[in-house]
Amino acid sequence: MNRYSLTHVPDPVLLRGLRALVAQDRATTAMLLAHLAEVDARKLYVPAAHPSMFSYCAHELRFSEDVAYKRIQAARTAWRFPTIFPALADGQLNLTGVLLLGPYLNPANADELLGASAGKTKSEIEEWLAQRFPRSELLPLVTALPADGQLAPERVKLDGAQLAPGQIESDDFDADGQLALERVKFDDTQLAPERVTASATPARLTPAAPERYSLQLTIGKGTHDKLRHAQALLGHAVPSGEVAEVLDRALDALIGQLERRKFAATGRPSSRPRRPSANPRHVPAEVRRAVWQRDGGRCTFVSVAGHRCEARARLEFDHIEPVARGGRSTVNGVRIRCRAHNQYAAECAFGAGFMSRKREAAQHAAEETRVRATAAATAEETRARAVAAEEACARAAAAEEARARASATNEAQALAAAEEARVRATAAAEVVPWLRGLGLRMDEARRAAARCEAIPEAPLEERVRCALSGLARPGRGRVVALPRPAP
Repeated sequence: MNRYSLTHVPDPVLLRGLRALVAQDRATTAMLLAHLAEVDARKLYVPAAHPSMFSYCAHELRFSEDVAYKRIQAARTAWRFPTIFPALADGQLNLTGVLLLGPYLNPANADELLGASAGKTKSEIEEWLAQRFPRSELLPLVTALPADGQLAPERVKLDGAQLAPGQIESDDFDADGQLALERVKFDDTQLAPERVTASATPARLTPAAPERYSLQLTIGKGTHDKLRHAQALLGHAVPSGEVAEVLDRALDALIGQLERRKFAATGRPSSRPRRPSANPRHVPAEVRRAVWQRDGGRCTFVSVAGHRCEARARLEFDHIEPVARGGRSTVNGVRIRCRAHNQYAAECAFGAGFMSRKREAAQHAAEETRVRATAAATAEETRARAVAAEEACARAAAAEEARARASATNEAQALAAAEEARVRATAAAEVVPWLRGLGLRMDEARRAAARCEAIPEAPLEERVRCALSGLARPGRGRVVALPRPAP
């Protein structure tokens, strides 16, 4: 008899059994999240040869990527606010509700938000959150962690249009199968965090046919210009300008460059011996090449069950015998480990507490360095602003002085011009009486006198002659003799 065939079960029994299974499922879900949170906190995925909690859930527990992401996110939220566990077990909250509330929860408002969301559906919780945290008050949800294997958060998508928040696509994972969830942190000080959504359509790489894949992405103008330039440079080798061919050649060049930088890959290794480095942690190029080839560019950690870590990204050269205990950078003394298993080996060698204190001290030192750098940058900016303000004041003063000089010059020029006009007018006025004495009318005398304004410094007799030079009295053919002025 098929145990999953329930056609023979009476309606009341079927409904009663359904309610019992739902209650059991809720309790199981709450306990599952509690186990996931504790395993995550203890990092028990590391000795199981997995670089992350997500990799452990996807490969060891056989969760789908979507289920793994959602349960890890919910488990971490419940671990921060333990009252979520009984709320899930009692059915007051569901997994989707926890995912929706997670970005908004902090110690100050957890009781309020959890209590207000009890018994609500997804759409009701979304509506309540929209009222509680209007979009005009939204703040950033996530901040990038330091460069310790973490990445930016913009690939996490919490789209309200989805049936469940945090829908996961295959392109949201890196080469290790690690999710962006592993790379972001929530800021408890934010009262109204913002939904995380990519600013542009995220890149998608999906299988299209046997050994063929479809790549869809959005690029900026700078990348577009580089692509066009590369197509132009490959005009003879790739006349069609096929983007896939250009991308393939570009990746070949990039991979070669990265391999040379990462593990000193080269087709012509130098035969000359290099001078030993004074730093005992330095791994020579020839050792990096040999170790990388020996280990296959993959983390070498193997669990007790014989499972080898599959991480191929964020790999590090690890000294098998710690340098502090005399380990040397030889081919037999170095191995490849991912960041998680490199740290795990250090904890096994020196103790988890010691390494935790060392990491805290390093973080504290890095924070002090950051604070000092920020203070120095602030001081430099303040100094630059003061210098700029001083220079602006100096320029303003110089401009004002130039304007004053120009104004004084213009005023002097105006006064000189006025004085010159007065002298010229006086010179012409002195001639008018003489011309009147010779019988010229007033208007004729004034017009004639205007001719001598050009020679104001000349003697009066010369000015009178100049004025008369342009006159010819009608009906008279002789020149009038000027009486000489009395001495």
